[in-house]
Amino acid sequence: MWEELGIAISLIFIIEGMLPFLNPTGWRKTLKSISEMEDKTLRTTGFLSMIIGVALLYLVH
Repeated sequence: MWEELGIAISLIFIIEGMLPFLNPTGWRKTLKSISEMEDKTLRTTGFLSMIIGVALLYLVH
């Protein structure tokens, strides 16, 4: 179990690091627009992201 968790966290770091590495200007613009969003919008987006992740995990597993 710990090995799989380590792999999952490592993959998150790799995927999250790809965008700022490949397109730092676009990443900066995205972060600026995210910082200007309302809390409710961020919470809704985060919730939907979690639901999609759980559904994908269910389908893959």
